[in-house]
Amino acid sequence: MAQASVNIRMDSEVKRQADSLFSSLGLNMSVAVNMFVRQALMQRRIPFDVAESAEVVQDDRKIVRKAPQYGCLSGKIRIADDFDAPLDDFKDYM
Repeated sequence: MAQASVNIRMDSEVKRQADSLFSSLGLNMSVAVNMFVRQALMQRRIPFDVAESAEVVQDDRKIVRKAPQYGCLSGKIRIADDFDAPLDDFKDYM
């Protein structure tokens, strides 16, 4: 498979932190970026939620941090009225 080079620009402190994180995971920046791109291609989307973020100004640079999302599974998870019903079904199956 032919290889292609990609050049990206990022804040040097962000790169330092990313290099440190990826190193602790046994990866390097190239492998991590390739993982991201492959996941995006497999899922046909950005492989994480992209949402409006809270902005913090520091040292005349804008640093963007994602605001925490609480209750993001609200309405998506339910508990059965009879908690043991699934276990009874499983016992019948066995």
